[in-house]
Amino acid sequence: MTIALLTSNEDPAEWKQEVEKQLGEEIQVWPEIENREAVEYVLASAPPKGAIANLPNVKAVQSLWAGIEHITSDPDFPKHLPIIRMVDIGLTEGMQDYVLGHVMLHHLNTIRYINAQKKKHWDPIDPPLARQRKVAMLGLGKLGEACAQTLRQAGFQVLGWSRSQKEIDGIQCYSGDVGLKTVLSEASILVNLLPNTPATIKLLDAEKLSWMPKGASIVNPGRGTIFDDDALVNALKSDALSAVTLDVFWEEPLPKDHPFWGMDNVLITPHIASVTRVDTGAETAIANLKHLRAGKDIEDLEGVVNPELGY
Repeated sequence: MTIALLTSNEDPAEWKQEVEKQLGEEIQVWPEIENREAVEYVLASAPPKGAIANLPNVKAVQSLWAGIEHITSDPDFPKHLPIIRMVDIGLTEGMQDYVLGHVMLHHLNTIRYINAQKKKHWDPIDPPLARQRKVAMLGLGKLGEACAQTLRQAGFQVLGWSRSQKEIDGIQCYSGDVGLKTVLSEASILVNLLPNTPATIKLLDAEKLSWMPKGASIVNPGRGTIFDDDALVNALKSDALSAVTLDVFWEEPLPKDHPFWGMDNVLITPHIASVTRVDTGAETAIANLKHLRAGKDIEDLEGVVNPELGY
């Protein structure tokens, strides 16, 4: 089973070196593929458009990222090919760090005090204790559940919402339209880790943002398409929301004329909430490859994408 690495924005030399070191054999890097018909397994991060379609005998595609849009957005991508999302301990731990850090930032009113300092304005407001604060997690997949448990361990009351009902120890779990309204209306801090699917595009529109308590805040390291940006800007300008942390956007890099840049109650991070570490990512990809080489069922792997759901 020949392995090919297809990427347009990762360092291919770094990935090639690490995979070969751990696997003990050579891999091919697009476009320098010696025999395209021999490639049966692809490692991909934003692969060049049409590249995977030019490998006729591929059996599976391993995403090097948690998301898969960078693969499925290719109009020539063969729809029958199974895709495996990156489910990696380094990625999970990085997201836990980011979510906890930014939830604490909003919990402690840090953005308010940064702005007050610029104006030399003394305006003390005591935050509640973590155990008195409700935080909601939208999305309870591998990353969402891990982050929800991290927040619970930090002392917060954690609510969770997902497409299908889940049971997670210590987390109040909800699903469906009624459940979403309950979660949004109770949470003073909202974290989004939902995937990008047709069902989640502009899910948080003006109506749903209005369900949140006045002065609530949001942390979004999931997908920028979750928001109607105009509705979010209006909610921030009217003080319906106090502040947001945004790591992902409809267009990246965020256009310089976007209103988010000039808003004091918006903290922008450049899509760095969690990245796949080369060492642990290679380890995960190789474990999946060895599973397939052994003739085992791909459905037994964690992260296999359900094409009907899009994640």
